[in-house]
Amino acid sequence: MKLKFLGTGTSQGVPVIGCNCEVCISKNPKDRRFRSSVMVTTDSGKKILIDCGPDFRMQMLQNHETEVDAVLITHEHNDHVIGLDDLRPLIFKRKGDMPIYSNKRVGAEIMSRFPYAFANVKYPGAPSFELHEIENKSIHLFDTEIIPIEVMHFKIPIFGYKFKKLAYITDASAISEEEKEKLKGLDYLILNCIRKENPHPAHFILPDILKLNEELQPKKLFLTHISHYMGLHEVTNSELPDNVRLAFDGLKLDF
Repeated sequence: MKLKFLGTGTSQGVPVIGCNCEVCISKNPKDRRFRSSVMVTTDSGKKILIDCGPDFRMQMLQNHETEVDAVLITHEHNDHVIGLDDLRPLIFKRKGDMPIYSNKRVGAEIMSRFPYAFANVKYPGAPSFELHEIENKSIHLFDTEIIPIEVMHFKIPIFGYKFKKLAYITDASAISEEEKEKLKGLDYLILNCIRKENPHPAHFILPDILKLNEELQPKKLFLTHISHYMGLHEVTNSELPDNVRLAFDGLKLDF
């Protein structure tokens, strides 16, 4: 299987509009971050998109991706769902509804924000979604077992997802001891890390990540959902433990 990072930035992206900090004016392409999303390619070649934010169209074009077979949603915040309308050309190409998997609360939010995708009589050119409710239980999608991981994002429970020995978690601020059991023995653990210091109510910061790295001991830990406050890509990477690295847009993992 393969995972490609389509975006590794926070809800504002990097660079931030109007900011002239050293990260936002950096010429290093690894310091430019679309909103967080990944594409998982299964062993049979099926494409599973995790989250579909406002940068989805450009993410697909820049990465020369032309297919999405299903979408997994972590939670309902706009930087993770508001690009769903841009699935239209892929929906028209497949001549069928796009399957979207999420918990019940998130599914209701998608219906609320995109009511025209669920209308009995759609206007020409409208997208069409097929919602699938999932719980905190493993599911099989195409040829792949997917294990949801429930984490807390401030006060709301959201899902990360585990494929084989890789887990992808974004927007977490706490993980229960029970859910941590799913994260042991991993080859790749991907976690959100918004900045180096100053506690955040809804996101991990670097000290939280370093503690989890010691506790869970993944072979490799990649950070995503990164803000400009994390510093320059190359400088910050040089300060991290050997198995911890900042992800960057376009990074590919084989697992």
